[in-house]
Amino acid sequence: MTKRMNKKELIEQIKNLQPAINFDLKKRVEQFTDTLFKCLFDVSTDLESHLDVLLDEFITLAEIVCWDEAKNCTKIWDQFVYKLPQLLASLNEDASSIEMNDPAAESLEEVYLAYPGFYAIAVYRISHELYKLGFPLVPRLMTEFAHKVTGVDIHPGAQIGKSFFIDHATGVVIGETTVIKDNVKIYQGVTLGALYVDKELKNKKRHPTVESNVTIYANATILGGDTVIGENSIIGGNVWVTNSIPSNSLVYHSPEIKVKELK
Repeated sequence: MTKRMNKKELIEQIKNLQPAINFDLKKRVEQFTDTLFKCLFDVSTDLESHLDVLLDEFITLAEIVCWDEAKNCTKIWDQFVYKLPQLLASLNEDASSIEMNDPAAESLEEVYLAYPGFYAIAVYRISHELYKLGFPLVPRLMTEFAHKVTGVDIHPGAQIGKSFFIDHATGVVIGETTVIKDNVKIYQGVTLGALYVDKELKNKKRHPTVESNVTIYANATILGGDTVIGENSIIGGNVWVTNSIPSNSLVYHSPEIKVKELK
């Protein structure tokens, strides 16, 4: 008969197996993201006081994630905060692109408040700046927060150009080494991914390049680091692409559909 361990022994075993993770970090990152989003988009926000709150929240995050003592993560804030006007200008372009291209959009206000694709793009652009500055872990948690809220999974390492539009949003996956140029539109369920997963590919380009003025319709899958979708192309719904597509191309899938009358 197996001897039942006492509570003290149980706690000791759990502690010996626990990874050194502070799960409070996730909640703090979500709070930081919300505060930052309000600073950029909520006209009723007191910017002077909220920027101070943001700084305090950032310092707390830096104390948790900066494992390298030689790196002063709090200095990253000074580089990051002065990029906010530039980031806001870029996001306003994204919002204008959505309003201009989506016949369902009644106003810019609707885009800012009700479009999950815009929210995912906004969090991506903010996190991408922190990613480029070498701030550890937090950018990834920011985009994962947006993923949880919107169903859109954009790695902060991806490179995305101006006037980006994700319509309906849910189920979109954009991998770490993806490059997307200007004026690209994608729809729900699109995957820009790798041909296969292997840790040895860590520092190599694994995900596609999408040139300017491309539209990718719902549930299309485009894979591979050498795959380039040429400019001005249209990728139809449900296609599977693993090779480069020339500029000005139309790529489509023609399934056989049978209709039988019920009697």
